[in-house]
Amino acid sequence: MIINGLIYLVTVVIIFIVMEGVAWFLHKYVMHGIGWYLHEDHHRPRAGRFEKNDVFGLFFATISFLFILTGVFSGFDIKLAIGFGIMLYGVGYFMVHDVFFHKRVKIRYRPKHKYIKRILNAHGVHHQESTPKSGICFGFLYADKKYSP
Repeated sequence: MIINGLIYLVTVVIIFIVMEGVAWFLHKYVMHGIGWYLHEDHHRPRAGRFEKNDVFGLFFATISFLFILTGVFSGFDIKLAIGFGIMLYGVGYFMVHDVFFHKRVKIRYRPKHKYIKRILNAHGVHHQESTPKSGICFGFLYADKKYSP
């Protein structure tokens, strides 16, 4: 039982880390490529509460939910851990990107940690310098140290 728990925990951590690469790839090649139609409103001031870009978040939430659901129905197999890894990445993405950077949820938070400041700065650079076909700083939870404020 302890071994299974350790395997599940390691799987969750690995999937969380891999999701940054998946998100980077999709952000660079899909959102700033064929998916620009859905992503473009994210690079403009938001007119309402939602934007077309939210479809990407719903897509990953659905994938996560399906892994968790099928993992439960399969006797709590490894799909459950995969789903939780995706879900935890989504929570991190939502907090850093939507809450801290874009302030889609109003909270009184001022980043103090250098890591959070670096990610927020890199995303600011992304919004300033990226176009539909090119750009920089495509990560969401990782940013090179050169973007330290």
